[in-house]
Amino acid sequence: MRVLVLALTLALVAPEFAVGKTYLYKYEAFLMGGLPENGLARAGVKVSSKVLLSAMTTDTFLLKLVEPELFEYSGIWPKDPFVPATKLTSALAAQLLTPIKFEYANGVVGRVFAPTGISTTVLNIYRGILNILQLNIKKTQNIYELQEAGAQGVCKTHYVITEDIKAERIHLTKTKDLNQCQERIMKDIGLAYTERCAQCEAKGKTLKGTAAFNYVMKPAATGSLILEATSTELIQFSPFNIMNGAAQMEAKQILTFLEIQKTPVAPIGAEYLHRGSLQYEFASELLQTPIQLLKIRNAEAQIVEVLNHLVTYNTATVHEDAPLKFIELIQLLRVARFDSIEALWTQFKSKPAYRHWILNAAPAIGTHVALRFLKEKFIAGEITVPEAAQALLASVHMVSADIEAIKLVEGLAFNHKIQENPVLREIALLGYGTIVYKYCVENPSCPAELVRPIHELAIQAAAKGEYEDLIAVLKVLGNAGHPASLKPILKLLPGFGTAASALPLRVHVDAILTLRNIAKKEPKMIQEVAVQLFMDKALHAELRMAAALVLFETRLPMGLVTTLADAVLKEGNLQVASFVYSYMKAMTKNTAPDYAAVATACNVAVRILSPKFDRLSFRFSRALYLDAYHNPWMMGAAASAFYINDAATLLPRAVVAKARTYLAGAYADVLEVGVRTEGIQEALLKMPQAPEHADRITKIKHLIKALSNWRASPSSQPLGSLYVKFFGQEIAFANIDKAIIEQVIEIATGPKAHSFARQVLETLLSGFSFHYAKPLLVAEVRRILPTAVGLPMELSFYTTAVAAASIEFQATVTPALPENFAAAQLLKSDIEMRTAFTPSLSMHTYAVMGVNTALIQAAILSRAKVHTILPAKMEAKIDMIKGNFKIQALPVRGIDKIASGIAETLAIARNVEDLAAARITPMIPAELAASLSSEVFTSKIASSLARDMSRSSEIIPIDLPNKIVKKMKQIKPAFEKKMCAEIETFGIKACTEIESRNAAFIKDCPLYTIIGNHEVFVEVAPAAGPVIEKIEIEIQVGHKAAEKIIKVINMSQEEETLEDKNVLLKLRKILVPGLKNDTRSSSSSRSSSSNLHSSSSTSSKSSSSRVSRSSSSSSSKISSAQSKIVSSSSSSSSISSSSSSRMSRQELIDMKFQKNHIHQHTVSTGRAPGKSSASSFEAIYNKAKYLANAVTPVVTFLIRAVRADQKVQGYQIAAYFDKATSRVQIIFANLAENDHWRICADGVMLSYQKLMAKVAWGIECKQYDTEAIAETGRIGNEPALRLKVNWNNLPSSMKRYAKMISQYISRTAEAAGISLTKTKNIQKEIKLTVAVASEKSLNVVLNTPKWTLYKLGVELPIYLPVGNTAVEMEVLKNNLGDKISYVLTKAHAAQCIMVKDVLTTFNNRRYKNEMPHSCYQVLAQDCTDELKFIVLLKKDLAQEQKQISVRIADIDVDLYLKDNNVMVKVNGIEVPITNLPYQHHTGQIQIRKRGEGIALHAPSHGLQEVYFDVNTWKVKVVDWMRGQTCGLCGKADGEVEQEYLTPNGYLSKSSVSFAHSWVLPAQSCRDNSECYMKLESVKLEKQAIVHGLESKCYSVEPVMRCLPGCYPLRTTPVTVGFHCLPVESSLSSTEGLSNIYEKSVDLQESTVAHLACQCTAQCA
Repeated sequence: MRVLVLALTLALVAPEFAVGKTYLYKYEAFLMGGLPENGLARAGVKVSSKVLLSAMTTDTFLLKLVEPELFEYSGIWPKDPFVPATKLTSALAAQLLTPIKFEYANGVVGRVFAPTGISTTVLNIYRGILNILQLNIKKTQNIYELQEAGAQGVCKTHYVITEDIKAERIHLTKTKDLNQCQERIMKDIGLAYTERCAQCEAKGKTLKGTAAFNYVMKPAATGSLILEATSTELIQFSPFNIMNGAAQMEAKQILTFLEIQKTPVAPIGAEYLHRGSLQYEFASELLQTPIQLLKIRNAEAQIVEVLNHLVTYNTATVHEDAPLKFIELIQLLRVARFDSIEALWTQFKSKPAYRHWILNAAPAIGTHVALRFLKEKFIAGEITVPEAAQALLASVHMVSADIEAIKLVEGLAFNHKIQENPVLREIALLGYGTIVYKYCVENPSCPAELVRPIHELAIQAAAKGEYEDLIAVLKVLGNAGHPASLKPILKLLPGFGTAASALPLRVHVDAILTLRNIAKKEPKMIQEVAVQLFMDKALHAELRMAAALVLFETRLPMGLVTTLADAVLKEGNLQVASFVYSYMKAMTKNTAPDYAAVATACNVAVRILSPKFDRLSFRFSRALYLDAYHNPWMMGAAASAFYINDAATLLPRAVVAKARTYLAGAYADVLEVGVRTEGIQEALLKMPQAPEHADRITKIKHLIKALSNWRASPSSQPLGSLYVKFFGQEIAFANIDKAIIEQVIEIATGPKAHSFARQVLETLLSGFSFHYAKPLLVAEVRRILPTAVGLPMELSFYTTAVAAASIEFQATVTPALPENFAAAQLLKSDIEMRTAFTPSLSMHTYAVMGVNTALIQAAILSRAKVHTILPAKMEAKIDMIKGNFKIQALPVRGIDKIASGIAETLAIARNVEDLAAARITPMIPAELAASLSSEVFTSKIASSLARDMSRSSEIIPIDLPNKIVKKMKQIKPAFEKKMCAEIETFGIKACTEIESRNAAFIKDCPLYTIIGNHEVFVEVAPAAGPVIEKIEIEIQVGHKAAEKIIKVINMSQEEETLEDKNVLLKLRKILVPGLKNDTRSSSSSRSSSSNLHSSSSTSSKSSSSRVSRSSSSSSSKISSAQSKIVSSSSSSSSISSSSSSRMSRQELIDMKFQKNHIHQHTVSTGRAPGKSSASSFEAIYNKAKYLANAVTPVVTFLIRAVRADQKVQGYQIAAYFDKATSRVQIIFANLAENDHWRICADGVMLSYQKLMAKVAWGIECKQYDTEAIAETGRIGNEPALRLKVNWNNLPSSMKRYAKMISQYISRTAEAAGISLTKTKNIQKEIKLTVAVASEKSLNVVLNTPKWTLYKLGVELPIYLPVGNTAVEMEVLKNNLGDKISYVLTKAHAAQCIMVKDVLTTFNNRRYKNEMPHSCYQVLAQDCTDELKFIVLLKKDLAQEQKQISVRIADIDVDLYLKDNNVMVKVNGIEVPITNLPYQHHTGQIQIRKRGEGIALHAPSHGLQEVYFDVNTWKVKVVDWMRGQTCGLCGKADGEVEQEYLTPNGYLSKSSVSFAHSWVLPAQSCRDNSECYMKLESVKLEKQAIVHGLESKCYSVEPVMRCLPGCYPLRTTPVTVGFHCLPVESSLSSTEGLSNIYEKSVDLQESTVAHLACQCTAQCA
């Protein structure tokens, strides 16, 4: 019975407003934003009014406001009251008092009607009231949910209806989840380039909203009467996850029934137009920036006013408020009519300063008006190309995408004037793709017609073979990312389009990379394409790697990852395998939520693949990935780099690097840079302008014509390309080939360049001034969404910057230059220059949350302002004749604050009618922070202390309040700090002041830390003391350097007697007991004063120790030398047994350092033979401690502060050179009269193989000192270098850092493969010995006082110029560039070697080569069309001796054995060994004797070396030839799995068959070559059963057989592949064998190959 009653009641719940009655309600609503805690500032808007509802018909009603009033709020909540916005209410009174019509039936609001006089903003306020009346009541249910339409959109709504029978009331509650909407009313601006991260949002939210409505209704006869309705809407936002603290917007509405009146509401006389439905409609807030509110009366006049301000106050330096003024200019331009903008342009286009600001602001208008303006002005010739390029590039990224904007960009892209300029054409085309992409993001049903013009361009470019244009069009399609482009792109990919095979590889690669933006919308479609391309092993490796790259970006599922892993296990191309494996391995470390599933799948795949691929070197292609994502803050960053190669060369084929950021549940690919280096290495290192040598090419082609179906590899054209992507959109690309480089060189070296340089020089001499300001709207990101009140809530982020530079330059030349002077005359002139340079920057960043309309703003605003000015005034004087250079830094008056940064959070409320009364309240007032922090922290500390003590004791101590108070005193709600540094010498004082007050004391989270006030100031001011007029830097070179010496430092002021020192030494021994026992360490470290103590026993030991260190120790093994030095009585116990066993490895290199030099000062210093180098140095040093007594300085360098009282202040550096002793001395001293601190550096070249230096510093250079000796010598027969550093005393800071470095080395040495032994070496000395182990490796030993570190065979990236390399480089003479190139190319050359019959290929794979007699085999050749060289190998039948023939350039070189000696022929003429080395006339080829053999070198032709001796031969090709060679030695591409490639590209499985395929067969048995064999397909002698059929089989690989009329003398078995046909097949061996090599392999069988043949006299 109760259910029946409830059902009957529900049928009457729907609100009803009877015809003929007027219902009066009181309505109050407010919208408030801020932090949820009370006592902080908030900003909001309040609407208060009475509401009249009157029914015109049963379903049409009138709504009228009575006594409406608007309030604004900016104050401390809830203490401060709302303030009436009287002027705004008066201005809107006419609109607010005008009744509106709306349809209403069964509780559902229908269409809304209003006169044109009511603005959309006011109408939205009405919609907020109507939103309360929206009730979807089901007659049979009291609890249900549905998607309900409302002001915010169609959102999930939950209803609960209950009845209070006693009170005769019905209570209805409905709640809305604003995050689960079928259609959410929302407007995003500036977010087109971001992608939603659903996985990130699953772990946290940045924006969440809900609304609750409560109704109290009284049942009536035919419906119900709403007595009271309240709604509460709460929207929380935080860029760092709302769970960690969030700001909120709270909306409340209260509608209370007052009475029923009989007077109906009458509509006004104006026409009521259909103005939409209940749903919110966006008004002028889209053009209104939330940063400032402007009352626009005359937009054109206001624009002129702002322009005048910007031009006036941003000339020399940037005004602090320039960014805000620039935003104001943008806002005014947005509301201005197009004809007004044109009028402004006409007025100011002839004024450069104004013109500049207009062109920079125009793109930021953000509508198609900007594009129209730029297009019309460029076509009219009123904008230059640089201006158009800059403005157009900015416009396509700032303009909101709509059909009108797309049409304008399309018109620009195809305009003939744009097409004529390559830069503008590129910008316009890429911009068209970008604008289409932005449009499709906002409109999912994006029509395919938008990209059809680009499809047509692609078809035309492909048909005409214009590959550069085709690549450009592909990049446009990549920017657009439209799924309709997939079909045209597939036609350009191999396996999908018939014409694709004829396209270059780079077109294929660009085509597959174009699919990445499409993959964001259609990942599964792209996965199918990418997998098919990757699995096709016939495709180029680079294309397959590009397909893998695209595949991973689609976030492939577990199944596909496993498929890839399985394919990689069977992969023959190591480049592809390395790339995919490294990508998977890198992804296992991923922490970003969107790739979590991929990371999990890759972790499984890596476990499968790691045993096989974990040790591949870095020469193979790789993918690198690094990221950091913090889940609680929902923010992170990721970086990836892809290194793509197709041969193991030094330079990769392509490199791609990308950076991604995560924030607030979204991510964006901020930056991507791609570089292709295809052909660059070859272009740099091979011989420039190599002659074609038609004769050579003809000869080589004739030779290789005999090879079975030989196919040339495509030559690598010198080509480089670069592209840059910004937020996933390509903004620029450049293809560079040889023609472009030559054109640039021609322009740079042509007459125009000289004329331009002359013009620049004349401008500099005549003086100039330059002022430039660059404004930029860096970011404008907005999200606008309606609230229940009907007012919009906006979340926005703005960054604007204005940078300026002011330069003034003047020059005076004495004597004056003639009119047509030569530049060389400047070298004989006195030049004086004055310059003032003032760079400045002002940047504003704003973050806003709140109400933003053209009428009223009430928002929480965080703004950060950065302002910097770095002025500088300089004067320079250059006297080239006298060798004097002087620079003066002049003080800049009036500017002390060089940098300031202020960040503050405010609650702002203002309306357009009373801007002067704008209310601004700091979010956290200073007086509030202290009180709040005490209250909050008291509770926090009390609870935490209670928890801590409860864990440790059951008894709470009585002194708990004291502890709280004690901790409270440590809490600082505000942070203030001031740091100053003073440079007294130059009179400069710099101070940094930091002050911060934030809300972190309430809640420790990122958002609360940002909110508050933060200030940073950097000031530079004159220091206290004498006035500094200027800072002067002067350099004097040459004989006049002595004249500039201010502070003379010589022996007279430093002299000390020997007796004084001896007395002090004796006194020290008396006062310090035990000093006598420590003579070893003290004497061994005092090299600089050993000659002063010759009379004492200690000094004798010191001297002998010094001699032992420099000479005796070098003639013994390391271990024995160490034991001698440490102690003569306990040498055997100085090293532990364990370390002795480790040190035994050093016996592999006998470190007997033998000096190979004689001191050049032996005679001059009277040094006795056998004395140490230290003694020689001391003799020179003591002869003249300061060279100022003996020679004049060669250069004087002064840095001084010019004081007003003319006293000297600053620093002096003087350099002296004594030619007689080859001594250099540099003295650094303070110019202050009583300052004796200085640095003294001495260096002496004791011989051409030995240098010695001493550096002393401190008071009179006596506090600290160190010595260094560098000398060359030999260890065994190999060159060596030794560096010794010893010291007496060092500053404590240096000791501390040295100890840290020593500890670090001891920890990491083993991981780096360095052997480490703890030993007792010479105290206060470090010795580094480096010996040549080979031409490409070194043995290194480092001795420190406590450790000995050594590493043998340290590999170098270059060859050392020693041994054979030094001999080979003799031909290069003094050409340093060629020498560097030579050691690099030799170091990275690929080597192929054959010892006896075992051949090791370029890829280091070994096999036995059974050579056919008298037939040439191709060892190695250039397999491109250039055919730069070919190396042939032949085995003589009679003498069983090998010989090598090289065809290169215009010569033929034969290396052969004669009487067991290696001989050489050049072009058939034998060259006697005594005439070697042979030098080609171009200087690029040389032949020389080396050891027992002869070597040919031609690195610029691609052939690093060909060596031949009695037992061995080897071939080396340069690094840039890798992947371009072929022959017995292979391709040198690192692909060991694909080593046995035959001339026709077939991969053989037999080394014998592979070797035979590279034989040059004879044409007939009467050839002079005596090679009586040919390559042919042979028939399998036995019949085979294939696929159940008896078959006859023919080899698909050529087999060596004797010519007709000849018979074999020697044979060998060979396993080859056979193709089989049914026995009854009519295919004859002559008919069908022409294409047998292209057939598939049905089985592998062994057959017989001939190695030597003999022919009969009757042979054909």
